[in-house]
Amino acid sequence: MREDIIERVETAARYILATGATVRECARVMGVSKTTIHKDMREKLKLIHPGLARDVGEVLDKNRAERHLRGGMATREKYHRLRTEEEQTDAVGIRH
Repeated sequence: MREDIIERVETAARYILATGATVRECARVMGVSKTTIHKDMREKLKLIHPGLARDVGEVLDKNRAERHLRGGMATREKYHRLRTEEEQTDAVGIRH
């Protein structure tokens, strides 16, 4: 495996462990796709550093288990924000 790929995989793994980041968050920070991070963490990291792969796998499993909760909270916040904007608009006398 190329040295730059090994370095990317290890850097991403340490970032996930340090921050508890999701695959999507890590991909954004690393400047690669979600698919790349997922493949790096689930396949390549096992070959490079099995112990680190186990630790990262636990974080990724936890994030996957909580995914539906984060989605629900995002939806709740969206509609709360829309409701607040609507109330502010009504307060200044603008009707829809």
